Amino acid sequence: MTSFDFPPVALPEPARRLREEVRDFLAAERRRGTIMGRADSWFTGWDAGFSRRLAERGWIGMTLPKRYGGHERGALERYVVIEELLAAGAPVGAHWISDRQAGPSILRNGTERQKTRFLPEMAAGRCFFSIGMSEEHAGSDLASVRTRGERVPGGWRLTGTKKWTGGAHVNDYAIVLARTDEAAGDRHAGLSQFIVDLRAPGVRIEPIKLLSGEHTFNYFHLDGVELGEDALLGAEGDGWRQVTGELAWERSGPERFLSTLPLLVAAVRKLAGTTVTGEQQARIGRLVARLHALRQLSLGVAMALQAGQSPDVRAAVVKDLGTRFEGELVNEVRAILPAVPDPAATPGSYPELLAFALMHSPAYTLRGGTNEILRGIIARGGENRS
Repeated sequence: MTSFDFPPVALPEPARRLREEVRDFLAAERRRGTIMGRADSWFTGWDAGFSRRLAERGWIGMTLPKRYGGHERGALERYVVIEELLAAGAPVGAHWISDRQAGPSILRNGTERQKTRFLPEMAAGRCFFSIGMSEEHAGSDLASVRTRGERVPGGWRLTGTKKWTGGAHVNDYAIVLARTDEAAGDRHAGLSQFIVDLRAPGVRIEPIKLLSGEHTFNYFHLDGVELGEDALLGAEGDGWRQVTGELAWERSGPERFLSTLPLLVAAVRKLAGTTVTGEQQARIGRLVARLHALRQLSLGVAMALQAGQSPDVRAAVVKDLGTRFEGELVNEVRAILPAVPDPAATPGSYPELLAFALMHSPAYTLRGGTNEILRGIIARGGENRS
């Protein structure tokens, strides 16, 4: 299999049955008033109670081993669950990072003590993680990180500042990438990862507000934070390999093309009560066709990850195509069904959903690696193939 192979994937019958269970659950949650159907729900919809109710259904930590609180279900079953949650605009932000990458990374790289301490709590919807990768001058270029990790008696001391750390003000822990060997000749060497308690002495959180005024991002200051030996995740100096493994999970999931789907659903429902022109039908049809293609690509990466592969290039393809689509969908829907975006409109109404999606648009092609960086990964993959 090459870097650009996306084999067709058919959902097994258990996954199809599971989809109906998830839809029933979401219908009940709508009646509770917990689902607003907004875009970007995986990013800004933080609701610990909702996450715990998902966990009670066994829908967090689905692929983790049972001995660590997981459910040993397949990647496609997990995919169906998160696909339905995203399509509904459900508030899944609290557990998202834990379930998507922190848990799998600890399972792959952690000590037995770390696995038994963190994974069952994650699967129960009681332990939430943030990502401590990006910095002021090291966003997509993570090898430029300046946060330092130095050995001290009994453990480590971390010093530096992370930026764009989503959820650091409400989550429990962050996995932090730091440079632990200044003498390493290769800038990709000498990096290590650490599990940091976000309430530890020396941790300081400074908010970064979105255009909408929402507090999701943060500066995450580590002012000489003292850590024990057991805070090191994986092998010292192996941080780059670990981080690039996480990025395949981070870049390829359906959240990379479904973030704005609730807006499309709202527009179609609004159009259903009007006389629809042929042009409107054609433009909606093109959006749905692109969604279908992106979904097939993303499913292919999910299967590759389940098979133990490292589909970095394929994940970059999904994110590049998917996040561009998210922004284009907002503009296209606005052209199909013109309206004045109004964040103060009735919650869940088309003008309110449109305003919300527009204000979040600048982040779609940035978070998880800019499209320029992704295209470099894709180009190198093409060179290796030839």
